[in-house]
Amino acid sequence: MNAYEKEHNELMRRLGAECAVLLKSDGSFPLKAPCRLALYGSGARRTVKGGTGSGEVNSRTFVTAEDGLALAGFEITTGSWLDGYDTIRDKAKKSFVRSLKRSALKHGTLAIIESMGAVMPEPEYELPLGAEGEAAVYVLSRISGEGSDRKPVPGDILLTETEIRDIKALEGSFDKFLLVLNVGGPVDLSPIINIGNILLLSQLGCETGSVLADIILGKSTPSGKLASTWSAWEARPQIGEFGGRFDTRYNEGVYVGWRAFESLGIKPLFPFGYGLSYTDFSLRAVGTAVKENTVSVRVSVKNTGARNGSEVVQLYVSQPAGRLGKPPKVLCAFDKTEELAPGAEQELELRFDLRDMASFDTERAAWILETGDHVLMMGDSSADTAPCCVIRLDGEAIIKKVKNCFGKPDFNDWYPAAVTEAVPEGLPVIRISAADFETETVEYERSDEIDPIARTLSEEELCYVNIGAFRQRGAGSVIGDAGRSVAGAAGETTGRFKDRGVPQLIMADGPAGLRLSRRYFRDKKGVHGVDGGMPDSMLELMPAPAAFIIRLMKGGGKPKGEIFEQNCTAIPIGSALAQSWNLRLAESCGDIVGDEMERFGVHLWLAPALNIHRDIRCGRNFEYYSEDPLISGKIAAAVTRGVQKHPGCGVTLKHFAANNQETNRYGSNSAVSERALREIYLKGFEIAVREGAPHAIMTSYNLINGVHTSERRDLIEDVLRCEFGFDGVVMTDWIVAMLNAGKNKYRAPNAALIAAAGGDLVMPGGKADLKAMRAGIKDGALTVRRLMINASRVIRLAKKLNGE
Repeated sequence: MNAYEKEHNELMRRLGAECAVLLKSDGSFPLKAPCRLALYGSGARRTVKGGTGSGEVNSRTFVTAEDGLALAGFEITTGSWLDGYDTIRDKAKKSFVRSLKRSALKHGTLAIIESMGAVMPEPEYELPLGAEGEAAVYVLSRISGEGSDRKPVPGDILLTETEIRDIKALEGSFDKFLLVLNVGGPVDLSPIINIGNILLLSQLGCETGSVLADIILGKSTPSGKLASTWSAWEARPQIGEFGGRFDTRYNEGVYVGWRAFESLGIKPLFPFGYGLSYTDFSLRAVGTAVKENTVSVRVSVKNTGARNGSEVVQLYVSQPAGRLGKPPKVLCAFDKTEELAPGAEQELELRFDLRDMASFDTERAAWILETGDHVLMMGDSSADTAPCCVIRLDGEAIIKKVKNCFGKPDFNDWYPAAVTEAVPEGLPVIRISAADFETETVEYERSDEIDPIARTLSEEELCYVNIGAFRQRGAGSVIGDAGRSVAGAAGETTGRFKDRGVPQLIMADGPAGLRLSRRYFRDKKGVHGVDGGMPDSMLELMPAPAAFIIRLMKGGGKPKGEIFEQNCTAIPIGSALAQSWNLRLAESCGDIVGDEMERFGVHLWLAPALNIHRDIRCGRNFEYYSEDPLISGKIAAAVTRGVQKHPGCGVTLKHFAANNQETNRYGSNSAVSERALREIYLKGFEIAVREGAPHAIMTSYNLINGVHTSERRDLIEDVLRCEFGFDGVVMTDWIVAMLNAGKNKYRAPNAALIAAAGGDLVMPGGKADLKAMRAGIKDGALTVRRLMINASRVIRLAKKLNGE
């Protein structure tokens, strides 16, 4: 291994426990020393390091649970059980692949479409639990990925009968038993909720198994908190729609995730922000102050237990329901202590801008703070808070005037019955006058600067700058492997005009690290991944003829000459990063990615992804951070800062916006209100733009209220650029004609309309896009000036990231 690989892996091992959440503990863990261990479960040997699709990382090494525990000195006594499970699962996989092939034939689709993101539910099995040991661990795994949503069936969201049976049996047979959840999203634990020790390990990248061993032995203390609510499947709020083939109505409005649970009075299995530790902490509010709209709350945190550990302090605000209606409380700030020794104490200062707590009034197209008492509540989870201060606003404050952009869906948002709770007596009160707030009015007229090089380009040449380089065709575009300058790169901008001062931008997928081909060779046509660039997860589920054709089309599989390597680090998945509630940790992960981008010549990382966990069935939730926009935006901004501290490296926030299902993702329309869009689905992007200054943003496949996001000028120019202040490049997701094939209610995106809306790059690019732009210019849908403006942004960023 190279020195950088060792360094990055070591850092991931040290930080991993901060992403793991201890859900239940009876005090029997950690263990004092390695011992004879009975290891069971689907993830014991087949541990999952991350999800499938664009989020997959081709790393050199990966430590499974079995490997990590063995390396730590445990004697695994269950080899025969693990061998038996391998046999059963291999048989189930073959059957599953056959079913995908039959489904492709039935639907008249390509095998690659049927297999993309397809998840095989964990099989039922009959294997005896006869092994001995001083302790037992059951590792339950689930995987999900791009292209397919999760399902409430056994082996996916639900537990299988054999999983339930064996977990309960092990709990009864061993004094020390730990259930480990190697999952990217919630599973329904209600049948086994009485288990004494449950660890949400999550999927932590290359060092997953080592982190588990360290936690079990107490070398590391889990300090994560849930960034999304866990509940029984049948107990979840069922307000909005999910998975509609053509239209999905977001009827729940702003009541997403824990906001809905609290508004409906539903007690989940584990609430938002929840997480235990091997030690205990006490929290004490020291003081609150308001200065120039900034609220600061000082909190003293003391380790009152017997082991080292870190604690997360969460600050919420309960706002007056007023005319608009509000969730019971909203997260407004958070921070995490350093690792504290027993008896040690640390004071944290949690800050937020009171203006950021404004609600959106659609009738007046304005952000407002309503009159009344805004109660600050501090605690260690959303369900365990105590009021610490009241901010009393003497009148309505109009914070910002904008304009309504997105139209009205064919429904009204759901609202719970209004509940007025009395403000606790004896709290300190800070009085604020509405007159102290200045109202900002957004101006939507922009004077875009045109780069001198853009002025020298012809109409045809401008079109090429606005389209990704498309010399690489076919399968490479399908799997996000359309680049030819870096093996396995997702795409690149045109190289036609290098001699005229327009360098290329090389892009690589993410978001759990760089996804590049590990091994590659060079020839006159460029670079080629030895494996053809296809992620392992897709190849293993694809019928053999389809996999052969993919490799053939990509030129992989037959290396010529010297073989080169580019090994990337798999960092924790997005949902695990958010569970750390640690911006320093998130920035460190971004730093790792930025370092490897520099090494391998990548300019833009197609990450972070920060769509909201609207529904646990979304197949890509593992890539995303949270059901809460504040955590999503803050973590994304921190990752962005880590990447972009490296010269020539930038991020691409995605998927902008309301991309919350994989079902018919190329033709699905998200029907959502203006308020919900702004307060929930766009808020995280705004935070990340303002605090991270990303170089690029990627629009999503879906439509919003009947219009493709990539074609919405109101979304790209009015909201993103004028309201949020974004000044980088906007690109599409990878629009490939073969993936848009089939019967759809809505037409496919049009390159001319994308450019006219302010989209700077149509990716990965193709002849059809060039043809559409030519036609758009001819019929007046697209102006040459708009092409020049878009091209100028691409040229400026390409020059900046190439050091020119």
